[in-house]
Amino acid sequence: MEKRFETAMNKPILIAITGPECTGKTTLTEQLAAHYKAAFIPEYARDYIGSLDKPYGYDDVVHVAESQLKQAINASRGSDGYVFFDTYLEISKVWFKVVYGHYPSWIDDEIIHNKIDLYLLCDTSIPWTADNLRENGGAMREVLYQQYRDEIVRSGCRFVEITGLGAERIARAKAAIELFFPDIYQKI
Repeated sequence: MEKRFETAMNKPILIAITGPECTGKTTLTEQLAAHYKAAFIPEYARDYIGSLDKPYGYDDVVHVAESQLKQAINASRGSDGYVFFDTYLEISKVWFKVVYGHYPSWIDDEIIHNKIDLYLLCDTSIPWTADNLRENGGAMREVLYQQYRDEIVRSGCRFVEITGLGAERIARAKAAIELFFPDIYQKI
């Protein structure tokens, strides 16, 4: 049992929180990182796109995807225990498909090569709140939810759908993590 833990701790456990806009991903990611005293990788797209002085374009989304990948690679090298990502490459892939109808082919390779150990897929239980960066409210949230789910299934990665609000949501996320990584959790 101890040997298995040592092997697992040599490589961090990468957990990505994903889902449509306004589903509490950032809050959940921050709560989990604080609870497990773990690394937290913020959503790159929000700050980057928010800082542009023009509408974003295809090359901007490429930059976001490349930056997400660099964050994942750096986190894998410099951490042990858990690393929590506020979104990952599947978000960029779906964003490309929805907005532009195509995406860079390297994204598929990188999703497989730099595999996430567990996705927490946030559902749309949290009510929509508009802001200057959110584009996809209403029925589109459910469409995007299904697309993210399909991408995760296609990648072969483990995932748990996270439902509910507030304390219920964080409790479900922690239960999923502790179910999949009981040896790691016991040592933290």
